[in-house]
Amino acid sequence: ALVYAFRDRRAKKRDFRQLWIARLSAAADDNGISYSRLISALEKNQVALNRKVLSEIAIADPAGFKSIVDQFRSSAPAQ
Repeated sequence: ALVYAFRDRRAKKRDFRQLWIARLSAAADDNGISYSRLISALEKNQVALNRKVLSEIAIADPAGFKSIVDQFRSSAPAQ
């Protein structure tokens, strides 16, 4: 049982990261930018928001997420 508990604590982290990325990808697509371009622009500008926080913003405050996307859209890499 301890082996399964150890393994599943790691799996839970992977599962949540996948969930956050799926949510961000859908929200980014709704705002006309791809997930990878959004993350690249945020990292380029050294924004300290992680995927969990961005996902919560996208769900709870779509207008706020749109303003974040619009603010960093110009620094996103070209397609």
